[in-house]
Amino acid sequence: MEKKITFNELRKIKDSLPDGSVKQLAQEFEVSEQTVRNYFGGANYTSGKAVGIHMEPGPNGGIVLLDDTAILDRAKELLHSAAV
Repeated sequence: MEKKITFNELRKIKDSLPDGSVKQLAQEFEVSEQTVRNYFGGANYTSGKAVGIHMEPGPNGGIVLLDDTAILDRAKELLHSAAV
């Protein structure tokens, strides 16, 4: 499912994840850790792959269109479980 989110919101989610979450997400989705970082706005395509994000300039770091929200949804679950 597609989702629009600001770049700043996306980075805030990534930066709020508990230690080890990027590695956990990478293992769960069978991708490299750098690919997970790219999902959250990174741009290292030598070590990681593109993951269906499209960025447009705008307020709050711009608008990001995510083609698939599975990683974002799981990251939010990890944040919620860490807060409980």
